[in-house]
Amino acid sequence: MGSKETPCRARTTLCFLLLFCVSCKCSASEFEITQVASLGVDASPRLSRKIPDTLFGIFFEEINHAGAGGIWAELVSNRGFEAGGPHTPSNIEPWSIIGDDSSVFVGTDRTSCFRRNKVALRMEVLCDNCPVGGVGIYNPGFWGMNIEDGKTYNLVMHAKSPETIEMTVSLTSSDGLQVLASAAIRVPGGSNWIKLDQKLVAQGTNRTSRLQITAKTKGVVWLDQVSLMPSDTYKGHGFRTELISMLLDLKPRFLRFPGGCFVEGSWLRNAFRWRDSIGPWEERPGHYGDVWNYWTDDGLGYYEFLQLSEDLGAAPVWVFNNGISHHDEVDTTAIAPFVKDILDSLEFARGSAESTWGSVRAAMGHPEPFPVKYVAIGNEDCGKENYRGNYLKFYNAIREAYPDIQMISNCDGSSGPLDHPADLYDFHVYTGSRALFSMKNTFDNTSRSGPKAFVSEYAVTGNDAGRGSLLASLAEAAFLTGLEKNSDVVHMASYAPLFINDNDRTVEPRCYRLQLLAAIWDSQLLDAEVFP
Repeated sequence: MGSKETPCRARTTLCFLLLFCVSCKCSASEFEITQVASLGVDASPRLSRKIPDTLFGIFFEEINHAGAGGIWAELVSNRGFEAGGPHTPSNIEPWSIIGDDSSVFVGTDRTSCFRRNKVALRMEVLCDNCPVGGVGIYNPGFWGMNIEDGKTYNLVMHAKSPETIEMTVSLTSSDGLQVLASAAIRVPGGSNWIKLDQKLVAQGTNRTSRLQITAKTKGVVWLDQVSLMPSDTYKGHGFRTELISMLLDLKPRFLRFPGGCFVEGSWLRNAFRWRDSIGPWEERPGHYGDVWNYWTDDGLGYYEFLQLSEDLGAAPVWVFNNGISHHDEVDTTAIAPFVKDILDSLEFARGSAESTWGSVRAAMGHPEPFPVKYVAIGNEDCGKENYRGNYLKFYNAIREAYPDIQMISNCDGSSGPLDHPADLYDFHVYTGSRALFSMKNTFDNTSRSGPKAFVSEYAVTGNDAGRGSLLASLAEAAFLTGLEKNSDVVHMASYAPLFINDNDRTVEPRCYRLQLLAAIWDSQLLDAEVFP
């Protein structure tokens, strides 16, 4: 992003109130007016501030199934049969059988052709006279697949069978009685895995559909990496078009990703690893996000976040793990491999197509570098034993290799100077409405000569917020006026969390709710609409 600036607007809070009433179809008869309010505006030059065009952006975290089962359009849950928590990486849930134990047997073994995803599903059809609809397996997706009439869905799966086997792939209602789309596929006999592609055109709509894979004759087949995606993802990049359209409406100046606590992990073994989230989707091992307690296949990975930033016209803000999780840490004396890993991630994003990691990016379809100019060294780790030592190792290495990159510390510099170098510092606040109202003056007395603030997570929470309330929105809007007033020291700000799936309301509230059929706007969204 450039350095273009725009004048401060004194009317933002008033605009917010008007927009809320228009959006919610308010009328005077709905309110009892008990007092007269006056609004004073001092727009004199002596009080003006220049607002950087980076001030308002968005923060995406894999929380509340915002990505898996949300903005990422993959419809199959556990497509590689690897999910099952941190200790049992071969649980096939939510896959289930069609038939009974006398007609079909399923299990897993480590025979897949994919080096980093060795678990495959073995399905043995046992019946001679199978039911008319066949026996096999089905996947309900994330609380049901929303299949829409007339839309095309791309099915990809990998299979092998010692003898040729005829199978049927179908999109059906949750009970299997309504068939929305169906196609016959053949797995030729042999010892090699083959990739099967099939387009399915829906002949009906059902919000709680499932994918079925069935057969009617005896035989055994191995399956792996079964994917179902709508054909109309945004620019073919794998994101749900209607949700990206909503983000485009916000005109975000930056995208902070992929977390949040998702970056840290409760334990380092379950932290987000960028290397495991790039390359062909079939080769991505996925991981158990133990902070928010669900599996992600990492189809939405580092590359996809960079691509999303580009699609939104937003500056990417890469938040990486600095060797610290919620429960364990890497000592500074042993942090060098982590530093090298992050330097490699920056080469992947910014390196030429001829560089080691830039060539991997180019092979994925993006020969031109991504303009990563902001990185956050960890998330909410200030005060932990090894943070400052680890931070300086990352800071010095990145500064030497990429002197233009702006580095973000986890330590709050709003009320006093930092004891380490930084270009920006993170400021997070989750509190009640009264407290957030009072925090509109937080940065009034902040030093004008130090690093600038990145208010990367803020929200009203608790009873005041509920599932989205006018009171919470007003408090957040008031807080944002304070950020605008101090935009000479506040460089960036983003609400959190951005999305929530109605079926996984881990953290409330949120800017957008996700449902199977569509997204619903919440009152907190209005803050972002008023402060573009």
